[in-house]
Amino acid sequence: MGVLYKISTVTMAKPLFTINTNRTDCCYSISCSSSSSSSSDLSFDSRSMSQRISTSTTRKGDLVFVVNPKGANGRTGKEWKKLLPYLRTHLGQHQNICECLTSAPSHAIDITREAIREGADAVVAVGGDGTLHEVVNGFFWDGKPVSAHGEGNTHTTALGVIPLGTGSDFARTFGWKNDPHEAVQRISRGLRTRIDIGAVSGESREPHYFLNVADVHLSAKAGYYASKYKQFGNLCYVIGALRGFMGHSNRDLRIKVDGGNWELIPQVTALCVGNAKFFGGGMKITPNADPCNGNLEVVILQNFKWYDFVFRMHKLYNGTHLSVQNVSSRSVQSIEVEEISGGSSIFVQADGEHQGFLPRKFYILPSAIELIH
Repeated sequence: MGVLYKISTVTMAKPLFTINTNRTDCCYSISCSSSSSSSSDLSFDSRSMSQRISTSTTRKGDLVFVVNPKGANGRTGKEWKKLLPYLRTHLGQHQNICECLTSAPSHAIDITREAIREGADAVVAVGGDGTLHEVVNGFFWDGKPVSAHGEGNTHTTALGVIPLGTGSDFARTFGWKNDPHEAVQRISRGLRTRIDIGAVSGESREPHYFLNVADVHLSAKAGYYASKYKQFGNLCYVIGALRGFMGHSNRDLRIKVDGGNWELIPQVTALCVGNAKFFGGGMKITPNADPCNGNLEVVILQNFKWYDFVFRMHKLYNGTHLSVQNVSSRSVQSIEVEEISGGSSIFVQADGEHQGFLPRKFYILPSAIELIH
């Protein structure tokens, strides 16, 4: 089913879409909803956006803001409403603004793909790393960039970020403050740079993409449980870690780096694959990762006990843990990870989203997306 749009009249500096009605002076913002529409909604299921709207649709210069209003226990929606006047003042005179509110998991993926197909100048993820993760996955479809599916398409849609959620780990890599006004100023300047994207081959043909860190075993298991306690803010990571340790045991894994030979890695506690530096609400787990260098940083923790985390947690947060015994790091372009016993009980996650269980292959897509910085 196609994305459903709820169109409502608002006061804006400049209209995004002018609907072919007698009221040509109306300004509209679009909030996207995946639920069934009411009698007053305009619902479209099968036609492209260009077929639905009589005038030109998302054009170069259009900024599509993808907002999770329920993020951070509803704080994202409230902060977004407060930010809108400032955003319109600084962007509305020169850019067309489209507000899309997500209402279900993966909804941001659909919104992003449609915006790219229709030629948006940028898709801006508003919220935490969860929303950003979905938006990044919306840049791809069927194993390649959405823009690559259009014949003769030379337009590039950039990625923008306004951090408003529980965690903003990607913003930390670039040294950005958790300040939405500063983020609007970045978008207004419009400076762009190419960044890498990590990918995880999954059980299906379609890879999954990540911007920050993908990880295996204990940290992935802890992240899985942390996602169940998002209502507690950053405390969810502590709760997730405690639950992750319940019944945990270190496991022997084997890895293949850059298509080479298989290597045995005994007693693995966690294996982290970083495109960026941070995960878990500020933990600098892959401190040498750089999303602009064409490589992934792999950090492996071996034979850790629960008390090792207690005494070394500060090192994990400030990124000085690479000097700790039983911690190793290497730079790779791809890494395959398997459990030696052949089982399928070791957790895998990417950007805090559960990705099933081993075996998996992680690899880099260099310079895959343009980022507004």
